[in-house]
Amino acid sequence: MLVAGEASGDLHGAALCRALRELDPRCRLFGMGGGRMAAEGMDVLVDVTAKAVTGGSEAFGQVPRLYRAYRELRAVLEGPDRPSVLVLIDFPEFNLRLARAARRARVPVVYFIPPQVWAWRPWRVKMIRQVVSLVLAVFPFEAPLYRRAGVPVDFVGHPLLDQLQAAPAREVARRRLGIADRTPVVALLPGSRHQEIVRMLPPMRNAAAEIARAVPGTRFVLGLAPTIERALVTEHLAGGPPVEIVESQTHDVIRAADLALVTSGTVTLEAALLGTPMVVCYRLSLASELMVRLLIRVPWVSLANLTLGRAVVPELYRQTMMDERLAQEALRLLTDAGAREAQRAAFGELAGQLGEPGVATRAARRVLAQAGAA
Repeated sequence: MLVAGEASGDLHGAALCRALRELDPRCRLFGMGGGRMAAEGMDVLVDVTAKAVTGGSEAFGQVPRLYRAYRELRAVLEGPDRPSVLVLIDFPEFNLRLARAARRARVPVVYFIPPQVWAWRPWRVKMIRQVVSLVLAVFPFEAPLYRRAGVPVDFVGHPLLDQLQAAPAREVARRRLGIADRTPVVALLPGSRHQEIVRMLPPMRNAAAEIARAVPGTRFVLGLAPTIERALVTEHLAGGPPVEIVESQTHDVIRAADLALVTSGTVTLEAALLGTPMVVCYRLSLASELMVRLLIRVPWVSLANLTLGRAVVPELYRQTMMDERLAQEALRLLTDAGAREAQRAAFGELAGQLGEPGVATRAARRVLAQAGAA
């Protein structure tokens, strides 16, 4: 059984499903995920990926739906068709509860892309030690942290390394999108959740308007996540400069861009690995912002800065700063080649820190080993 609750988890879960079936064509895959995991042969019992939300006050309205999903999966874990192993992919609020149920049912639990206990809620590591059989770490600094806490852990590398192998060169990406070589391009990457579009696209649109005035001829391209309806994006782009909406070509959009305005998440790591300078932003509700200030243990929110251990990309997340500074930071990078090159030089350090390609296959071998030992 594999369990993913967001678009990024569905993407990484699909690669893992493919690797599992390649290594053992007889294995049956089922659980919670989205269209990508289904396409790789998983029997999707529940799909919550299209309506995933962030934590804090935004998540309260989703509790009944998630609880129904939890009960359905728990019933399978406790029933006669229980899996040989449960694979959890990110989505910790939900998955740690399911891990408890799996432990009670004596089903081994493998956690792929584990909770970021190094960033916040460090006490979770005690629970993970109690209910998880093996953590598959995706960042190199996670392995010693879990090991010190007595949690079995293997560093397999970050799954983006596999997915980005097929990313096009900049020239190819621009040709596919019909962009001339010298045209300034700004990518808008507002996120894969409904609430992210509602909160983040208006300030991105306003920043784009400022950029268009300051740098005439700039082309704006938005990478549309598969979980987001085009109509929602069109609604929140209204009143701004022309923006081309591109579906299912996020890596092309990132590669083609001179600069990206990015909602904090996995895509910040994608942009960094693809060498595209960026400004990272996030807007939470006031209650969630206060919660984050109280609980977070690291000085940054973007995975690029966290992985490198220093402030390489600008981060804007406070409501009072967003509208004022997003355009300023974007224009500074767009008009200063030295600032862009400084980011690219730092990004060059990332790939070597995140392991080697073949992540899904390494993870799949460890999952099958746990299943065989059950």
